[in-house]
Amino acid sequence: MKKIKLDIVGLSYSQTQSGAYALVLGEINGRRRLPIIIGAFEAQAIAIEIEKMTPSRPLTHDLFKSLAGSYNIHIQEVIIYNLVDGIFFAKLICSDGKKTTEIDARTSDAIALAVRFDCPIYTYEFILATAGIVIEGNEFVFLENIEAPAEEKTVASTINLSSLTEDELKAKLKDSLAEEAYEKAAKIRDELSRRKSS
Repeated sequence: MKKIKLDIVGLSYSQTQSGAYALVLGEINGRRRLPIIIGAFEAQAIAIEIEKMTPSRPLTHDLFKSLAGSYNIHIQEVIIYNLVDGIFFAKLICSDGKKTTEIDARTSDAIALAVRFDCPIYTYEFILATAGIVIEGNEFVFLENIEAPAEEKTVASTINLSSLTEDELKAKLKDSLAEEAYEKAAKIRDELSRRKSS
């Protein structure tokens, strides 16, 4: 099957899923785009590397790169090879110079590693034909706002934590941690701490 090379053309807050981001890949020399919904952690990992920012401590993907480098393993390419029930499947093609190995990965992790290893990203025609969209120009926000849009922040800030009981706060904290909404969880934790100290 012929591979189609993709490039990252956009990363923005998802309008369809709360707390998620839309990573938009575009075919090289083409107008088709492949939008993929990813989590906030992976979006941050991709944005940090593209913007060449250096976190104070290595992120998981940076750790993986350091470990792979220590053993002379290099990712040659990332292939988004399947789409089942709306879920993309990807694999890393890795080599140590002697042996080439394919490693299954979540697509968001594979892209975060692709930007770190500066390797190409590919997919197949049937995936672009199934999930791709054709656009005129670039209508996506390009790595400009990795925070929630203003209307989402307003909704979150209108919840008055001080009006909730301690049990309600603990339940909300548990839900926030399960959803990996760490910023929300931190606010709830701060409110619980404030009550204990007063």
